Amino acid sequence: MGKTITIDPVTRLEGHGKITIHLEEDGSVRESFFHVTQFRGFEKFCEGRPFAEMPSLMARICGICPVSHLIASAKACDALLAVRVSDTGANLRRIMNLAQFVQSHALSFFHLASPDLLLGMDADPASRNIFGVLDAHPSIARDGIRLRKFGQQVIERLGEKRVHPAWIVPGGVSAPLDTKVRELILAELPEMKEIARRTLAWYKKAYRAFEAEIATFANFPSLFMSLASPRGELEFYDGQLRMMDAAGNVIHGNIESNRYHEVIEEAAEPYTYLKFPYYKPMGYPRGFYRVGPLARLNVVEQCGTPEADREFREFQQLQEGAISSSFHYHYARLIEILHSLERMEQLLDDPAILNKRVRAVAEPNNLEGVGVAEAPRGTLIHHYKIDEHGLIEWVNMIIATGHNNMAMNKGVTQVAKHFVQGREIAEGMLNRVEAVIRTFDPCLSCSTHAVGQMPLEIDIMDAQGEVIRRVVRGAP
Repeated sequence: MGKTITIDPVTRLEGHGKITIHLEEDGSVRESFFHVTQFRGFEKFCEGRPFAEMPSLMARICGICPVSHLIASAKACDALLAVRVSDTGANLRRIMNLAQFVQSHALSFFHLASPDLLLGMDADPASRNIFGVLDAHPSIARDGIRLRKFGQQVIERLGEKRVHPAWIVPGGVSAPLDTKVRELILAELPEMKEIARRTLAWYKKAYRAFEAEIATFANFPSLFMSLASPRGELEFYDGQLRMMDAAGNVIHGNIESNRYHEVIEEAAEPYTYLKFPYYKPMGYPRGFYRVGPLARLNVVEQCGTPEADREFREFQQLQEGAISSSFHYHYARLIEILHSLERMEQLLDDPAILNKRVRAVAEPNNLEGVGVAEAPRGTLIHHYKIDEHGLIEWVNMIIATGHNNMAMNKGVTQVAKHFVQGREIAEGMLNRVEAVIRTFDPCLSCSTHAVGQMPLEIDIMDAQGEVIRRVVRGAP
């Protein structure tokens, strides 16, 4: 790490991660670092493009959660147009995003996390994957596949494509909801809710066997941030930003989307291309925070749907104040799946969802716009500036993985200090380092979900900074 790397604006990332573990003279772990080694530069190559292209262009950032980028980008464009999206248009956007949450959370939990939970952290890596789960626990594997398929089908039925649909546009959506599509989705929801219920029932028994992981998987006090509705309910599409402390107190609430930069700043470190957002009033690095399912359930006061609220109240009993172990991201994901299915049903049951007025049309009326939404992995911010001709002059995006960067780095150090002893490293330790990162379901794993493995390097260094062992998994 001989040179300093400063990237401005924040980059997008997928693919390879690198871990370095630094040892003391006695072989104990001093500190560890999680490195993001790729630079993609979406903000820069958007410059000069017509702003109306941004939602479809931004969806290409991620093949796993393109809908979330569509929504945040479209909301930024709504602000440029200075239009009010109709209630029906906004609710149709919500339905597609809820489907995105279902399929993405199902992928994270069943394909990535369940092999560790079902087969064990120390199981043979040759079988510790979705195929091993399918062999040993076929009903659970099928539930995960079915749930993800449902979410993708809803996206396809609304937007005609499962990946990168162009249906969400500045001002609303491009076409109203078809009655037959509404009936198809409603007919499948009871089965999906039953899958969510039985998965939660199984998980609430299974997680208790992982006491050491719960204690060490990024388990420390931090701030938490997410959107929340004016009533303090779970809100993926709209609402205001809230910042909560480790004791469960809201320290900064009612933050409007276009004021995010007043409370969030970004720092850079020489060992990674991914920046470190932090809460400005507390400074860096003290003001680090977490986003995503765990943060959302810490920040809100209720989910706003009956079954999810019952699960939420049970979840809150895990710990007084904010739930601090990132291992519980898995638990929170399952509650959010149930909430997403319930909320989707509520929206589809409303006759107004078939209203034909779904898009507002206008010319640009503002030269700057911000769009904020919740993606499966956490808060997603798109900030655009345009010229008088509607061409993009400047873009800044803060992705969920960026918000969680400091927490992931601290989590890697915490796991390494607990499980690494001396100069040797067992495969199970390597898997736990990977697993603590996976609790956050970061964007870098989007391109490496296959077979549940993420390309990963771990360097173990002695006190003089010399690499004494390198372990590589999943390298091409």
